[in-house]
Amino acid sequence: MTGYLKGRLRREDIITAAIEAYRETGYHGSSLREVAKRAGITHAGLLYYFPTKEALLAAVLERRDAEDAEREKLDIPPGMELLRHLIALAEYNVAHRGIVEVYARLAAEAVAPDHPAHEYFIRHYQIARDSAVATFTALAESGELRDGVDPHAAAVAFIGMEDGLQVQWLTTPDEVDLVGSMRFFLRNLLTVPLD
Repeated sequence: MTGYLKGRLRREDIITAAIEAYRETGYHGSSLREVAKRAGITHAGLLYYFPTKEALLAAVLERRDAEDAEREKLDIPPGMELLRHLIALAEYNVAHRGIVEVYARLAAEAVAPDHPAHEYFIRHYQIARDSAVATFTALAESGELRDGVDPHAAAVAFIGMEDGLQVQWLTTPDEVDLVGSMRFFLRNLLTVPLD
């Protein structure tokens, strides 16, 4: 195995260990030493790959976004097909609770302006809203959005509903149907079937 490949694999192991630590104790409750221990390396070894706790957090969030975008093909044009891909993402998330826990915990912690992920979540929500506005605008133009539904308001409500449903589902998974609730919300906005 080449040194470059070994280094990439080590980096991925560290990110995986960080995800586990963040899920259990949150960003502030975990330390680089704990992540290094979980990854099976020394603290100095971890610092070689991630010189700061903030750099490791950025890598965790970037991995989540990249995996979601690639797996669910989220780089498609706005419209009905993108909504279907977002439903598929929610179905994936239900089967992979851990990453949803990390996201929900970090999103809540990052409302504080001094949190290292604060700027990430500002960008993340702006991108999500822009994509949702473009999707609901395209649906309105094609006659697939109910008359009188404002694309911007629908987009903000959709993003808020997604995150709120995730928190409710994490809290009481037997009582909250995350995917079914998303479908219900969208069916009430659309003039055509979602499926």
